[in-house]
Amino acid sequence: MTVPGELEPVPRRSTAALIADQLRSAIMYGSLAPGAQLGETDLAGRLGVSRGPLREAMQRLVQEGLLRSERHRGLFVTELTAADVEDVYLARLAIERAACEQIMTGNRGEAVARLTVALNHLVEAAATADRVAMSDADQAFHQALVSCSGNSRLERMTQTLLVETRMCLTVMQDAYPEPAELVDEHQKLLDAITDGDEELLMRLIDSHMRDTVRRINTPETGSDTERPTSVR
Repeated sequence: MTVPGELEPVPRRSTAALIADQLRSAIMYGSLAPGAQLGETDLAGRLGVSRGPLREAMQRLVQEGLLRSERHRGLFVTELTAADVEDVYLARLAIERAACEQIMTGNRGEAVARLTVALNHLVEAAATADRVAMSDADQAFHQALVSCSGNSRLERMTQTLLVETRMCLTVMQDAYPEPAELVDEHQKLLDAITDGDEELLMRLIDSHMRDTVRRINTPETGSDTERPTSVR
């Protein structure tokens, strides 16, 4: 157990970890677009790093599924099909249901406090109608939800899924909800946690994920499984 005021070693992050963070962010926001080929020489020059840690960082992203390796061709940013998006949301549903179960049997007061802050940020972003700010706040809410479970493994698993979610949003915006709808859905999740209504919470998180998949696959947004699709 940590003793208050006791000095502890400061964690140090490797150069490869820092590079991986930058590449992950570039993929998330579309600076490195789906399908783009990554050239070592170009990236090393842009980042000001040597090829060794760059290769290590790129391999980390291959393991996360954000990059794919093609024999004799190199590394490419992963392209998500509609089927991939459905898989992402089903995985997120499993993780967030587990997180909600732990929240309801754990320190619910702390979760309410943290999620209230996250919701306030979402409200502020929605007031601007800025899609980038809204999706940042949206994802921050879900990251906080999983973090409130106190389960570090759930947190690690959700991180890559949220990056994949954001990749799709960067490509297309058709399926993203209107600001008021986005706020209302998350307010209902917070209200269920506040009221201690686990049954309602589970129904809400289920519909929150599954309704998005249905929205993605409507004819208006395109159901072609080879087309990158917008999600939230």
